[in-house]
Amino acid sequence: MSAPDFVLPDLCDLHGERLRVAAPLFHQFGGRAVFCGPIRTIRCFEDNSLVADRVREPGAGAVLVVDGAGSLRCALVGDNLARLAAENGWAGIVVNGCVRDVDELATMPVGIKALAAHPLRSVKKGQGERDVTVAFAGIAFVPGQFLYADNNGIAVAERQLGSE
Repeated sequence: MSAPDFVLPDLCDLHGERLRVAAPLFHQFGGRAVFCGPIRTIRCFEDNSLVADRVREPGAGAVLVVDGAGSLRCALVGDNLARLAAENGWAGIVVNGCVRDVDELATMPVGIKALAAHPLRSVKKGQGERDVTVAFAGIAFVPGQFLYADNNGIAVAERQLGSE
């Protein structure tokens, strides 16, 4: 998969009225700093079972947005799930929560943004929701809409920019 060709500040200058920009809360952890794709969502709290199920599915260039309610008590994504995401064609993962195995994440060909790193794994009880609108960092993440991310931040548009 080739790297996307955009710089988020330039997209904001060109399409500002079409973009919702997330509050600058996220750190870059993945090996791909620039990523974009249609949004797929998981809402979960300290349980990454649905995240694990989802990254085993074909990603087809989508971005998985995981709303972990901002919990800083455990990680929802680590090296094993990031590896599965990369192998299954996910462009990136945005976690409103924590990740772990950060040195490994930095070597993987997938974009990963999260609030922080945490060494503890989550529980696995199969709880959560998928393909629902989630909201955090001041914006809504709607399944099927398009997410753009780079080292400048995260923005969401109703559709892929340039495809109107």
